[in-house]
Amino acid sequence: MNKYKQLANQTIIYGLGTIVPRMLNFLLLTPFYTNVFLEQEKYGTITELYSYTAFLLVLLTYGMETTFFRFSNKYGNNNIFNVVQSVITVTSVLFISAILFTYNSIAGIIGYANSSYFVLLFCFIVFFDVITSIPFAYLRQINRPIYFSIVKLGNVAINIFFNIFFLVICKNAQSPGLASLYNPEIGVGYAFISNLIASAFVFFALLPVFLKFKFVIRLGIIRHLLSYSMPLVIVGFAGMFNEVADKIFLKYLVPEHLNPLKQVGIYGANYKMAVLMTIFIQMFKYAAEPFFFKSAAQIDAKHTYSTVMTWFVVACLLIFLGVTMYIDLFQYFIGKPYRVGLHIVPIVLLANMFLGIYYNLSVWYKINNLTRFGAIISLVGVVITLFVNVVFIPIYGYIASAWATLICYFSMMLISYQMSKKYYFVKYNAKLLSLYFISAILLYLVKLYLNFDSLVVNNLVSTILFLVFVLIIYLTKKNDLKTIYRSLLK
Repeated sequence: MNKYKQLANQTIIYGLGTIVPRMLNFLLLTPFYTNVFLEQEKYGTITELYSYTAFLLVLLTYGMETTFFRFSNKYGNNNIFNVVQSVITVTSVLFISAILFTYNSIAGIIGYANSSYFVLLFCFIVFFDVITSIPFAYLRQINRPIYFSIVKLGNVAINIFFNIFFLVICKNAQSPGLASLYNPEIGVGYAFISNLIASAFVFFALLPVFLKFKFVIRLGIIRHLLSYSMPLVIVGFAGMFNEVADKIFLKYLVPEHLNPLKQVGIYGANYKMAVLMTIFIQMFKYAAEPFFFKSAAQIDAKHTYSTVMTWFVVACLLIFLGVTMYIDLFQYFIGKPYRVGLHIVPIVLLANMFLGIYYNLSVWYKINNLTRFGAIISLVGVVITLFVNVVFIPIYGYIASAWATLICYFSMMLISYQMSKKYYFVKYNAKLLSLYFISAILLYLVKLYLNFDSLVVNNLVSTILFLVFVLIIYLTKKNDLKTIYRSLLK
């Protein structure tokens, strides 16, 4: 039980570096942007450009974070850190050097010829985020979650501060000095400037880690690392394609008379409503990835993976019901013009839950050096995402993108589960997991049927239904919950 307690503790601490920043973004920046930029097209610009950034982050880190964890025991934390960081540094410098000569052309290609500096800002954000990715992984590996979380929190706090500073204080300032810092023509660009300042802060905050870094190029080790990481590049790139490509597709596939960027803005704002699920999955992934690798050599590893999966699904379903049951309250976190898209929130929540289950299942190919299968599964997801979006966006708009995400992640989860039976069979409690899932869906459907005009009555019904699900968990896992409770008291 101690190892589960350690995983839970690390998940909570890493949550301070992931859930709190993401929650601050959701609670402050999302409503801030959707109320400051009442024109949905402007928030659409933010959503679209961050989608391109996500692709670049995957491409330029090329699976080295997972590779770092995989080979730390073999080569030693410091040795592998030096080699991996050296490679990342070289490619990052080459990337930003190339961008300095080509950003105007790139801006023209993606439709921002009149705001080419947007591309330059984003590429510098990517540069700082990539160059600091391995130091963050190093902190996770040596169990420094508090340092990790403080830097992450600082990043978001600075980002929020400068957004408010430029878009509220300077914009409405009476003082000529402050007012001169705001240029109406930049507009949305201040969101990107604020992000760049925050990303630069992270670099300087991690200087103590960088001071331990020694530039080392060892071709033999690098070849070994790349043979493992290259399939992960495909996995990561395909995963990011499945996650963010829909925002880009909407811009080009929604008919012009329906204002594509407006559709992107509505979709992007409502997609953020699933933030609790994505945050939980991310903070769990931070803690679980090194935990899974360390557990692999233990006799009861498969039992550990099964137990973790059960509680992971329980947590995800609690989040799903928590958001969907109280959607009448959550809707106020986005501006009123964006609430027409609330119906996609349950779809996106379930989609991200299936993605989280897939992350849990992926242990079979990661610990057995079978990352090529992860690449294949991810490519299947890409085909599904591409097909559903291209065929149905022109007809159904952003609702097609939401369903594409759900179908994609569900398919990847199912394929991974079937393949794991052959290469690394873990006896997951499928019957119990099915019971939880079906119960949660039925309770959600009951809530849809029992929809009252009174907000108080609606919330009362939601609370009763939510507690019914909690009771189901208690009745089926009573003994485990008692054991967990006793272990927490130690």
